[in-house]
Amino acid sequence: MRISDVASAEGGAVGSMRVGKLDQKFLLQGEDGSPNNYLLNVGLTGSGGWGTPRHRHNFDQIRYVLKGKYPASPHKIMGEGSVAYFPESVHYGPQDRPEGLEMMVIQFGGASGEGFLSTPRREAANEALKAKGEFKDGIFTWVDDKGQKHNVDGATACYEEAMGKKMVLAKPRYDDVVMMDPEAYDWVGTSTQGVSTKLLGTFTERNTKIGFVKVDGGATFNTGSRDQIEVLFMSKGNITVNGKTYGDKTAIELLPSDAPVDIKANEESLFFSVTLPKF
Repeated sequence: MRISDVASAEGGAVGSMRVGKLDQKFLLQGEDGSPNNYLLNVGLTGSGGWGTPRHRHNFDQIRYVLKGKYPASPHKIMGEGSVAYFPESVHYGPQDRPEGLEMMVIQFGGASGEGFLSTPRREAANEALKAKGEFKDGIFTWVDDKGQKHNVDGATACYEEAMGKKMVLAKPRYDDVVMMDPEAYDWVGTSTQGVSTKLLGTFTERNTKIGFVKVDGGATFNTGSRDQIEVLFMSKGNITVNGKTYGDKTAIELLPSDAPVDIKANEESLFFSVTLPKF
């Protein structure tokens, strides 16, 4: 089990492949090169906002709005507390994130097995591309040896630079972003007093799951066992694990090899839960 909180996590800014200012805290990262490598971050939009053109990726994303409203596209606005699944190969945007928006995002390799490019490799590619062309309005532009001009989405350009090959997109499994309102779901009690859950959805043949766990103050949540990687993000609360106390914006990684652990809630604590694809 790994635990990381926003106060001590490494931070960074999204590179020049995009427009505006977006500062991120990288709470948890998976195994680079594995099919379900992942990154869980908390991002805060800075002065002037942050934007991207309409685009798509060869990996999955799940977004959880902590503060403000997030325009996944001009006509798809996520309110505070809402959740959305952004499947691989599905277009979204253009984005125009307002200043002050705070959002938890987990990006991970989707069901196709194409994986997820790690942040260090992405940012190294971003820097290398600056010597070959120009990023403007989220698009990378360069001129080839024959004098022909090319335009490509900035994130795609970074992937292809890092991997040394063209990005191949799987056939989309869904026709759009899947947006969810957790307030419309009921809490379901468990066999443990003071612990309840909400399952928002299960996606693809790889059994990706999204949901919440609520632990009442004074109750104990035992993590149990699992056969897939599970990631928990505590959006509010205060807990004690193995004698150490953690506050809100704490992330916990649970691997299939991890032994069960008790999480004691010192006050009502809310966990956002993502079970990564099984390969």
